[in-house]
Amino acid sequence: MVELPETLLNVIDQLSKIPGVGDKTATRQTLILAKWSPQDLNAFGDAMKNLAQLKSCVDCGMYSDNDVCEICSDVGRKEGRSICVVENVTDCLAIERSGNYDGLYHILGGVLNPLMGVGPEELKIDNFVKRARSLEVESVILAVNPSVEGDATCSYIKQVLPEDIEVDRIGFGIPMGGSLEYLDTMTIAKALENKKKM
Repeated sequence: MVELPETLLNVIDQLSKIPGVGDKTATRQTLILAKWSPQDLNAFGDAMKNLAQLKSCVDCGMYSDNDVCEICSDVGRKEGRSICVVENVTDCLAIERSGNYDGLYHILGGVLNPLMGVGPEELKIDNFVKRARSLEVESVILAVNPSVEGDATCSYIKQVLPEDIEVDRIGFGIPMGGSLEYLDTMTIAKALENKKKM
C-alpha cells in the first residue's frame, strides 16, 4: 500500500478534526489543496492562522475582530430597545439573513441542561439581565430552539427579567428538535412574525 508523505498526512489529520469530515473527505480535500498555487496556499494558511485572533463580542457573544461586534456598535439597533436571545452564533446569522429583525442580539452559547452541567452561570444569564437593564430594553424576543431544554431556558429567562420588559417567544412552525440554522429565510420570517407572549 502506498504511504502518503508526512506533509499530506498532517493536513489530513487536521482537517479530519472538523465535525462531519471523515478520513476520506479529509484526504480528498488535502489532495485538492496540494494542487493549489503556493500563493493560494499561503493565503489559505494565513486565513486559518488569523482565526486564533478572533474574539467574541463582550456584549452579545458574536464573533468579532474587535471587542464589540458590528451589531452592538450600531447606534440604530440600540434605539429599537429590543434584544433577540439565541442559542448559537449560527442562529443569529439565520435571523440576520431573514432581514426581519434589526435590533440587538444576545447569544447564550447553549441552553440550560442540568444533566450536562449547564446552568444559568455557564450561560451568563445574569450578565444578560444586567445588559437588558443598562440598555433600558423594552422587549426581549426569545428565539431559542423548541426543545425541553429550550423551553426551560425561556421560562428561566422570563422569570429573571424585570416585569416591565415585554418577553415574546418566536412563533412555532419549526419542528420540535429542529435548528434555526437549517431553516429557510421565509420560515424564519414567519416565526418572527408569529412570536407569542410568554
